[in-house]
Amino acid sequence: MTRSSIPNLITLFRILLTIPLVLVILKGNHGWALVILAIAGLSDGLDGYLARRYHWESRLGAILDPIGDKVLMVSSFITLGVIGELEFWLVVVVILRDVVIVTGAVAYHFLVGRMEMEPTFISKTNTLFQIVLILAVLFSLSLYELPALVIDSLTSVVLFTTLYSGVNYVWIWGKRATLNSK
Repeated sequence: MTRSSIPNLITLFRILLTIPLVLVILKGNHGWALVILAIAGLSDGLDGYLARRYHWESRLGAILDPIGDKVLMVSSFITLGVIGELEFWLVVVVILRDVVIVTGAVAYHFLVGRMEMEPTFISKTNTLFQIVLILAVLFSLSLYELPALVIDSLTSVVLFTTLYSGVNYVWIWGKRATLNSK
Protein backbone atom coordinates (compact mmCIF):
# COMPACT_ATOMS: atom_id res chain seq x y z
CA MET A 1 0.00 0.00 0.00
CA THR A 2 1.28 3.43 -0.90
CA ARG A 3 0.34 6.77 0.57
CA SER A 4 -1.40 7.68 -2.64
CA SER A 5 -3.98 4.96 -1.96
CA ILE A 6 -5.07 6.57 1.35
CA PRO A 7 -7.92 8.61 -0.24
CA ASN A 8 -9.32 5.45 -1.85
CA LEU A 9 -9.14 3.57 1.46
CA ILE A 10 -11.00 6.41 3.16
CA THR A 11 -13.64 6.23 0.43
CA LEU A 12 -13.97 2.46 0.95
CA PHE A 13 -14.38 3.14 4.68
CA ARG A 14 -17.19 5.58 3.84
CA ILE A 15 -18.90 2.93 1.71
CA LEU A 16 -18.63 0.43 4.58
CA LEU A 17 -20.26 2.97 6.94
CA THR A 18 -23.46 2.28 4.99
CA ILE A 19 -23.95 -1.00 6.87
CA PRO A 20 -24.03 0.46 10.41
CA LEU A 21 -25.98 3.47 9.12
CA VAL A 22 -28.79 1.31 7.77
CA LEU A 23 -28.79 -0.87 10.90
CA VAL A 24 -29.03 2.03 13.37
CA ILE A 25 -31.82 3.68 11.37
CA LEU A 26 -33.77 0.42 11.28
CA LYS A 27 -33.26 -0.02 15.04
CA GLY A 28 -34.50 3.52 15.67
CA ASN A 29 -31.15 4.86 16.89
CA HIS A 30 -31.41 8.02 14.84
CA GLY A 31 -28.90 9.95 16.94
CA TRP A 32 -26.26 7.37 16.06
CA ALA A 33 -27.29 7.69 12.43
CA LEU A 34 -26.47 11.40 12.62
CA VAL A 35 -23.06 10.57 14.12
CA ILE A 36 -22.33 8.05 11.34
CA LEU A 37 -23.38 10.55 8.67
CA ALA A 38 -21.12 13.17 10.27
CA ILE A 39 -18.19 10.75 10.13
CA ALA A 40 -19.05 9.93 6.51
CA GLY A 41 -19.18 13.63 5.66
CA LEU A 42 -15.81 14.28 7.31
CA SER A 43 -14.28 11.30 5.51
CA ASP A 44 -15.62 12.62 2.19
CA GLY A 45 -13.96 15.96 2.82
CA LEU A 46 -10.74 14.33 4.02
CA ASP A 47 -10.29 12.00 1.05
CA GLY A 48 -10.89 14.86 -1.37
CA TYR A 49 -8.50 17.15 0.47
CA LEU A 50 -5.73 14.53 0.56
CA ALA A 51 -6.18 13.65 -3.10
CA ARG A 52 -5.95 17.29 -4.20
CA ARG A 53 -3.33 18.48 -1.69
CA TYR A 54 -0.84 15.69 -2.33
CA HIS A 55 -1.81 14.98 -5.95
CA TRP A 56 -3.04 11.51 -5.06
CA GLU A 57 -5.90 11.69 -7.54
CA SER A 58 -6.58 8.50 -9.46
CA ARG A 59 -9.09 7.17 -11.96
CA LEU A 60 -10.20 4.66 -9.29
CA GLY A 61 -10.74 7.48 -6.82
CA ALA A 62 -12.70 9.49 -9.37
CA ILE A 63 -15.02 6.49 -9.75
CA LEU A 64 -15.14 5.36 -6.09
CA ASP A 65 -15.85 8.77 -4.56
CA PRO A 66 -19.21 9.41 -6.26
CA ILE A 67 -20.11 5.73 -5.79
CA GLY A 68 -19.45 6.10 -2.07
CA ASP A 69 -21.66 9.16 -1.91
CA LYS A 70 -24.44 7.46 -3.89
CA VAL A 71 -24.33 4.27 -1.82
CA LEU A 72 -24.80 6.30 1.37
CA MET A 73 -27.50 8.52 -0.11
CA VAL A 74 -29.53 5.78 -1.77
CA SER A 75 -29.26 3.54 1.31
CA SER A 76 -30.41 6.40 3.53
CA PHE A 77 -33.35 7.19 1.26
CA ILE A 78 -34.42 3.55 1.00
CA THR A 79 -34.08 2.94 4.74
CA LEU A 80 -35.94 6.11 5.70
CA GLY A 81 -38.60 5.13 3.16
CA VAL A 82 -38.88 1.62 4.64
CA ILE A 83 -39.50 3.01 8.12
CA GLY A 84 -42.05 5.46 6.71
CA GLU A 85 -40.13 8.68 7.30
CA LEU A 86 -39.78 9.55 3.61
CA GLU A 87 -42.52 9.27 1.03
CA PHE A 88 -42.27 6.11 -1.09
CA TRP A 89 -42.76 8.09 -4.31
CA LEU A 90 -39.81 10.35 -3.44
CA VAL A 91 -37.56 7.33 -2.83
CA VAL A 92 -38.62 5.92 -6.21
CA VAL A 93 -37.91 9.22 -8.02
CA VAL A 94 -34.46 9.56 -6.41
CA ILE A 95 -33.49 5.99 -7.28
CA LEU A 96 -34.99 6.18 -10.78
CA ARG A 97 -32.94 9.30 -11.55
CA ASP A 98 -29.75 7.51 -10.54
CA VAL A 99 -30.69 4.43 -12.58
CA VAL A 100 -31.33 6.62 -15.65
CA ILE A 101 -27.99 8.41 -15.21
CA VAL A 102 -25.99 5.19 -14.70
CA THR A 103 -27.76 3.46 -17.61
CA GLY A 104 -27.06 6.47 -19.82
CA ALA A 105 -23.40 6.56 -18.76
CA VAL A 106 -22.95 2.87 -19.52
CA ALA A 107 -24.70 3.23 -22.88
CA TYR A 108 -22.58 6.28 -23.73
CA HIS A 109 -19.40 4.42 -22.81
CA PHE A 110 -20.20 1.41 -25.00
CA LEU A 111 -21.88 3.20 -27.90
CA VAL A 112 -19.98 6.48 -28.14
CA GLY A 113 -16.76 6.35 -26.11
CA ARG A 114 -15.11 7.10 -22.81
CA MET A 115 -16.71 9.79 -20.75
CA GLU A 116 -15.52 11.90 -17.86
CA MET A 117 -18.15 12.46 -15.22
CA GLU A 118 -18.80 16.15 -14.72
CA PRO A 119 -21.31 16.94 -12.01
CA THR A 120 -23.49 19.85 -13.06
CA PHE A 121 -24.48 22.73 -10.79
CA ILE A 122 -28.04 21.43 -10.53
CA SER A 123 -26.74 17.95 -9.70
CA LYS A 124 -24.58 19.35 -6.90
CA THR A 125 -27.56 21.37 -5.69
CA ASN A 126 -29.70 18.22 -5.76
CA THR A 127 -27.13 16.29 -3.74
CA LEU A 128 -26.95 19.12 -1.21
CA PHE A 129 -30.73 19.16 -0.73
CA GLN A 130 -30.90 15.36 -0.52
CA ILE A 131 -28.31 15.47 2.26
CA VAL A 132 -30.14 18.29 4.03
CA LEU A 133 -33.41 16.34 3.84
CA ILE A 134 -31.85 13.19 5.29
CA LEU A 135 -30.18 15.19 8.07
CA ALA A 136 -33.40 17.08 8.79
CA VAL A 137 -35.41 13.85 9.06
CA LEU A 138 -32.83 12.23 11.34
CA PHE A 139 -32.49 15.43 13.39
CA SER A 140 -36.26 15.58 13.75
CA LEU A 141 -36.39 11.93 14.83
CA SER A 142 -33.55 12.16 17.33
CA LEU A 143 -32.96 15.63 18.76
CA TYR A 144 -35.78 18.05 18.08
CA GLU A 145 -38.96 17.52 16.11
CA LEU A 146 -38.99 19.94 13.21
CA PRO A 147 -42.27 21.39 11.94
CA ALA A 148 -43.86 19.29 9.19
CA LEU A 149 -43.62 22.33 6.90
CA VAL A 150 -39.80 22.11 7.01
CA ILE A 151 -39.72 18.43 6.00
CA ASP A 152 -42.48 18.94 3.41
CA SER A 153 -40.67 21.93 1.89
CA LEU A 154 -37.38 20.03 1.71
CA THR A 155 -39.22 17.09 0.13
CA SER A 156 -40.61 19.40 -2.55
CA VAL A 157 -37.21 20.93 -3.23
CA VAL A 158 -35.60 17.46 -3.47
CA LEU A 159 -38.34 16.33 -5.86
CA PHE A 160 -37.82 19.38 -8.09
CA THR A 161 -34.00 19.25 -8.10
CA THR A 162 -34.00 15.47 -8.64
CA LEU A 163 -36.28 15.71 -11.67
CA TYR A 164 -34.52 18.78 -13.06
CA SER A 165 -31.02 17.33 -12.66
CA GLY A 166 -32.11 14.02 -14.22
CA VAL A 167 -33.58 15.76 -17.27
CA ASN A 168 -30.51 18.01 -17.42
CA TYR A 169 -28.13 15.02 -17.53
CA VAL A 170 -30.20 13.29 -20.22
CA TRP A 171 -30.23 16.49 -22.29
CA ILE A 172 -26.48 17.20 -21.96
CA TRP A 173 -25.29 13.64 -22.57
CA GLY A 174 -27.87 13.00 -25.28
CA LYS A 175 -26.62 16.07 -27.10
CA ARG A 176 -22.98 14.99 -26.66
CA ALA A 177 -23.79 11.48 -27.88
CA THR A 178 -25.46 12.89 -30.98
CA LEU A 179 -22.51 15.18 -31.74
CA ASN A 180 -19.83 12.56 -31.05
CA SER A 181 -21.46 9.70 -32.92
CA LYS A 182 -21.34 11.46 -36.28
